[in-house]
Amino acid sequence: MPRFLLVSLNIDAILQEPTIHRRRQKLNSMANGLGLGDAYGATLERIKGQGGEKARLGMAALMWISHAERPLKRDELLHALAIEIGSPNLNSDNIPPIGTLLACCQGLFVIDKETSIVRLIHFTLQEYLRAHPRLLGTAHSTIAETCLSYLNSQQVKALSNTLSPDLQSTPFLEYSSLYWGTHAKRDLSDCAKLLTLKLFGDYNNHISVKILLEARIWDYYYGNFEKLSLFSGLHCASMFGIDEVVAGLIEVEGCNINQEDCIGNTPLVWAASYGHEGVVKILLGQGDVNPEKPDRLGQTPLCYAARNGHEGVVKILLGRDDVNPETPGRSGQTPLCFAAENGHEGVVKILLGWDNVNPETSGCLGQTPLCFAAENGREGVVKILLGWDNVNPETPGRLEKTPLCFAAENGHEGVVKILLGRGDVNPETPDRFKQTPLCFAAENGHGGVVKILLGRDDVNPDNPDGFSQTPLCFAAENGHEGVVEILLGRDDVNPETPGRFGQTPLCFAAENGHEGVVKLLLGRDDVNPENPGYFGQPPLCFAARNGHEGVVKILVERDDVNPNKPDILGRTPLTQAVQRSHTRVVTLLQPLASTTLCSTPAQQVTAPVPPRTTRILAPMPPP
Repeated sequence: MPRFLLVSLNIDAILQEPTIHRRRQKLNSMANGLGLGDAYGATLERIKGQGGEKARLGMAALMWISHAERPLKRDELLHALAIEIGSPNLNSDNIPPIGTLLACCQGLFVIDKETSIVRLIHFTLQEYLRAHPRLLGTAHSTIAETCLSYLNSQQVKALSNTLSPDLQSTPFLEYSSLYWGTHAKRDLSDCAKLLTLKLFGDYNNHISVKILLEARIWDYYYGNFEKLSLFSGLHCASMFGIDEVVAGLIEVEGCNINQEDCIGNTPLVWAASYGHEGVVKILLGQGDVNPEKPDRLGQTPLCYAARNGHEGVVKILLGRDDVNPETPGRSGQTPLCFAAENGHEGVVKILLGWDNVNPETSGCLGQTPLCFAAENGREGVVKILLGWDNVNPETPGRLEKTPLCFAAENGHEGVVKILLGRGDVNPETPDRFKQTPLCFAAENGHGGVVKILLGRDDVNPDNPDGFSQTPLCFAAENGHEGVVEILLGRDDVNPETPGRFGQTPLCFAAENGHEGVVKLLLGRDDVNPENPGYFGQPPLCFAARNGHEGVVKILVERDDVNPNKPDILGRTPLTQAVQRSHTRVVTLLQPLASTTLCSTPAQQVTAPVPPRTTRILAPMPPP
């Protein structure tokens, strides 16, 4: 549909040329993609040329579609166009028919049939409208005024803030609640300012407060939504970063700039969280403001600014004598920990520039900033931290994992290379459970990290953890074929080295149904397909008891696999498959059984079995 409309627009533009020569020139330019702007311009002129309400409606619709903060649905657009700015009431008779609106816009927008989302016919039209801002006038201030008029209407103010709103009958309520402030911040007109103050006059009981907080709160579980009245207009204006409104509100007698809202946030916390430097300056300019006042989770404004990478706000806060850059937030994380965790290099540099900031101060569960950066793959931050003489690249974090362990565990190859480039990093340093970086990488299938580590002469590819798990055991257990292949390519890796409970890599792979890994292991001459795991169970027993039909097929097709070999409790692969009702596996094993348990496999499977809770099974090995 959009392509057809674009062709129609181009044809109309061509036919407007007066001579054949000019039309041919226009056609050539459009064929080269040069005349599309002319087509849009001509169509917009026709929209304006309709005059009166049709022209207003057409241009208003294009303004909304091109400047909305998110794609609008059909009913949202229609209700937005029906609002009269400043009117205390909503008039449903003002809602234009969609057919009329499409005609007024001369086909410049389309409606998705499945989602009802309204879109411009082509992305180039969006670019054209942004390149010609005067065509749509003061779009953001108009949208803000419209949203505020809607929220101030008697119909919306009458809605209860204790119930979930009916968005079908009020389709424009969600958009206006969530985005009026975004548009107002971009262009605040005097009209929008007055409408904002009017909204805040009875904001404590307004339905839009609930909608806004439910959408904006990142830690929803700790919010007390029975106390929505604590969220004031000052909190809201600080959240959106509307400087003029904040400045006006704090002049009101009795305004408490340190007041906590229903989730424990002060206006300063909201402003710092979203990086609104102007509001932060205004609030800090008040003598009674507490720049260290935390929210309910213990997060200070500086913690939020550092976590979200707002360099300007961080600088402003650090310029205060009463702000401690080491004050921890949630789980004991310092602002530097938050910045490192989220990869905000600029904030990290700012904080490290302060004499009283310790780059080794640990946060959550003993995590240092370097541990946070390594765990999340923040290469730039890792380089910055390692550039400081007092940063130890081996300082462990939670569970005594080193930064290299964290990077290897999460597959961050770049960080692994950076750390291994240091002469003071031991690639074999384990965590509390003696798990090495290679074990972590193998366990999680990070083949690239495995290759990097195995490229070192000081890495033992068969080094087990505290539970006897080798890297090959980890990779086989989790079905990481690529890593298994890499490890089996090493002469110094024994494919029969058992892991926890005496399980061989083949037992682990069979138990979890990893057919590809089973094939790789059985392709080795030095792998015994009968080598048992705990309770003497051979790989076939593990595959059968867990119903892994594919692995069972692979094993029973081998001449060196006994399909009737029991474990130390006398349980054969067939009896284990029967006990767990794995019909397809029973069908495979029944013809190979040395004795029959009943006349047919079907009878065998449907034979009475004790309930799972009372079934007598061999005890599992201790964890």
